[in-house]
This record gives sequence, C-alpha cells and structure tokens, in this order.
Amino acid sequence: MKLTTREILSIPNVLSYIRLLLIPIFVYIYITADGPSDHYVSALIILLSGLTDMFDGFIARRFNQITELGKTVDPVADKLTQAAIVGCLMFRYEYMWLLVVLLIVKELFMGINGLILLKRGQKLDGAMWFGKISTAVFYAATFILIGFPEIDLQVASALMLVTGAFLGLSFILYIPEFMKLYRNV
Repeated sequence: MKLTTREILSIPNVLSYIRLLLIPIFVYIYITADGPSDHYVSALIILLSGLTDMFDGFIARRFNQITELGKTVDPVADKLTQAAIVGCLMFRYEYMWLLVVLLIVKELFMGINGLILLKRGQKLDGAMWFGKISTAVFYAATFILIGFPEIDLQVASALMLVTGAFLGLSFILYIPEFMKLYRNV
C-alpha cells in the first residue's frame, strides 16, 4: 500500500496525530501538577483529545476522507490516550487498577481476534455504537477525575464503577459481533 501525501495529511489523520502529540503533554502536566490550575489544564487537554477523536471520525465519514492509514492511526491514538489516562489516574485512585485490568482484557480480546480475523480475510467494520458510548463515558468520567482531583472518594468510585460497567458491557456486546465474523469465514 502506497501512502499519498493527501492521505497522510488528510484532516482526520492530522487530528489523530494531534491526539498522539497531546499524550506526553498531558502525562507531563498531570504528573508534575502542583495545583488546581495544572489539573484544569490536564483536563482541558483530555477534553481537546476527546473532541479531536469525535471530529476526526465525523469529518472522515462526512467528507469521504476515510483512509487505511486513518483506520490504523485513529485506534492507536485512542488506545494510547486511554492507557495514559488510566496510567496516571492509577497513582491517585486506589481502585483504578480494576479499570486498567478491564481495559487491557477488552483491548487484548479485540486486538487478538481482530488480527486472527484479518488473516482470514474478515474484519470488524469500525467501532460499534456501544463501543462509541463506552468511549464517551470513559472520557467524561476521566475528565472529571483529572480536572477535580479533590473530588469526594465516593463520587470518584461511582465514576469508576460506571466507566467499568460501560467498558464491561461494550466488551460483552463485542463478543457476538466477533462470533458472527468467525461464522462467515
């Protein structure tokens, strides 16, 4: 597959590159934060990252700018951003490790099955609606946890529980989607 400059520099792909560049900036600001303003900046970076994720998909579909490169860069940016977020939050919230485990299990399942199916000439056709909702809930909850580190521990726990529930539900709902693809092989 030969990449063209037009494909490399399409607006959706540039938005994905921006998300990738925001990751180390977010991590640095979050882990060196020494006051509320640093946490607000960290949260704004995550908000910006989430918005670029939403807009890159919208622009790609709306203006027919879906590219093979974008199909790779976008999910990589998503997963690395989510990993950076939960990695940082693990040091602040004791039970964040449960979300990390759930996220790793879900993504390993999706990645391994995606590769197996790809080798067999099948692939999942983009994120399903429940995956998109799960991602939106993840970003909303972690935005609050990042931006308001002094939040009541019960509220933080509830946010993590809701996020975990949506991640788990998304994981469970993806299983039959993969099973359909396996039956079509």
